Amino acid sequence: MSGKMVAILESGGTKMVAALSRGPGEIIAHKKIPTTTPEETIHRLVEFFEREQSAHGKAEALAIGTFGPADLEVGSATYGFITSTPKIGWSQTDLLGPLRKAIADVPVVFETDVNAALFGEVSWGAAKGFRHAAYFTVGTGIGGSLIVDDSLVHGSGHPEMGHMRVTKHLDDDFSGVCSFHGDCLEGLACGPAIEKRWGRKAEELPADHPAWELQAYYLAQACVNVLTIAPVEKIILGGGVMHQEQLLAMVRQKVSQLVNGYLRLPNTEDLIVLPALGDHAGLLGCVALGQEKTSMEL
Repeated sequence: MSGKMVAILESGGTKMVAALSRGPGEIIAHKKIPTTTPEETIHRLVEFFEREQSAHGKAEALAIGTFGPADLEVGSATYGFITSTPKIGWSQTDLLGPLRKAIADVPVVFETDVNAALFGEVSWGAAKGFRHAAYFTVGTGIGGSLIVDDSLVHGSGHPEMGHMRVTKHLDDDFSGVCSFHGDCLEGLACGPAIEKRWGRKAEELPADHPAWELQAYYLAQACVNVLTIAPVEKIILGGGVMHQEQLLAMVRQKVSQLVNGYLRLPNTEDLIVLPALGDHAGLLGCVALGQEKTSMEL
């Protein structure tokens, strides 16, 4: 049976993906919009939602998964804002407010993009049936999310696992690209870091390029850090950089090496996986979050 139609937005540093959807296989309207200035981008998003609701009917919820950092605290003066982001021009931008006006009088969910992706995978994808899971998206930046006891982890903010500290490889003298921390995980292993270090985009590098050994080394550290803090049952690695077919196996191997028998782990082929929902994990996670929100408010 079809679920409630949700207006959804996966807000990324490179592009925005807006849609109306009822769930997997039921994306009713869909549009990719380049992330340019806040004014131009948000204007185009508002136009899309107003036009598509006129054609397909009013959405029953609005759910946004955004790049961050972002203010997720309902009741905060800056709830729905992107806050201290490295994305130039987007710091302190009210993303939710204009969209809330365009899709008025419906339940609202404002989450990080990676929280949405993990929620989608728990609802319909690779982590379905598991109570404890983690997700890393490795692309323009690196974001991370945790679900423990069936609940997304929040606190004074939201997890910023992409900015965890990692041990630099002895042969790596790259200073990193993170504008806040230099050589944190994102600074060393995101797509722009690969391009700056090697002078070519990740998708242009051959499978046997030394970049991938280094990439696996850093991503494996991230996985092990999660396993020692919140021993999850699934770690999902998504994002454009993970489209390299050889990379997943390399990360699994290095996780086993780094753990060195200390933790009782399932087979790493079962533990560390790609998103079953592919590049739609974030979008469909927003649908699931929006539908959950509507059911809670009945």
